[in-house]
Amino acid sequence: MLPDVTIAYQTWGSLNSDRSNAVLVNHALTGWSDVPGWWPEMVGPGKPLDTDRFFIVCPNVIGGCQGSTGPASLAQDGKRYGSRFPRVTIRDMVAAEVAFSDRLGIEHYVLAVGPSMGGMRALEWAVAHPDRVGAICSIGSSAVATGDQIGTSSIQIRAIKNDPKFRGGDYYDARPGDGPHEGMGLARRIAHLTYRCETEMDVRFGRDLQADGSGRFAVESYLDHHAQKLAGRFDANTYIRLTEAMSSHDIGRGRGGVSAALGGICVPVVVVAIDTDRLFPPRLQAELAELTPTAEPPFVVVSPFGHDGFLVEIEAVGQIIRHCLEVAQATGAKRQF
Repeated sequence: MLPDVTIAYQTWGSLNSDRSNAVLVNHALTGWSDVPGWWPEMVGPGKPLDTDRFFIVCPNVIGGCQGSTGPASLAQDGKRYGSRFPRVTIRDMVAAEVAFSDRLGIEHYVLAVGPSMGGMRALEWAVAHPDRVGAICSIGSSAVATGDQIGTSSIQIRAIKNDPKFRGGDYYDARPGDGPHEGMGLARRIAHLTYRCETEMDVRFGRDLQADGSGRFAVESYLDHHAQKLAGRFDANTYIRLTEAMSSHDIGRGRGGVSAALGGICVPVVVVAIDTDRLFPPRLQAELAELTPTAEPPFVVVSPFGHDGFLVEIEAVGQIIRHCLEVAQATGAKRQF
């Protein structure tokens, strides 16, 4: 139970007089509320999430470390939650987003869109709150976490917990910079290999060595860079909690199974796959679309960048989001008629 919750968020554009032009962006695992910061060229005047027409809203998830209540937040006793912070699920995150939307006075979103973990949450909106979304767009995501994803995630979590500086999750009183950065770095290296694809790693790096004479392979340096970058901005406890949330994702839990849950969706669903995604392979998006009566056939984004293609292939993904907004608005007009 979290008795007092803060949700950090950012918005772009203006909410119209009848509050009918809001679009919800659900960020991915290590994303945050600043959409242009992690999804460049997607938000702004004339861009796919057009601020001349829409009011774009992006809250940081519950359990996060970018302003929303999470493990590093102060509990009611004045001490940081740390290891005491409860496990959260995708449904908990959406429940917090619903309460947040209520506080903002937004009863309905034109579209809920998100990649990866954000796609899981967009799907939960369609199943649990169909009256509050005009349509959803799930990018590089799935209806349920797979054994492969859970296995890979469990190794990342173990890497963090085995860092002596993790201290069971209660490391916040340590000297600045004395947290479980090595464990976080290992977790990020493992994760990043699942975010990209085998072909890119081979074509881009192959067996090349660093030019500094260290004897390290170039790909090692690349992974080291991303590990250090994340460890410097992301809380280890949050990484664990959000990773566990993704592993627990099952849209059919308590709803008669995945087929029954997806079969009951009544709002338009647009599913996006990345052809080289090895974390969320296209078969998962094909299954999602096949079992959802209101879904179009999946859009497939061709990219050499694997799962991270949703971040890189801005033009292709942007065109799909424009299409989603057209579908949502057309459906909304029919409902009003």
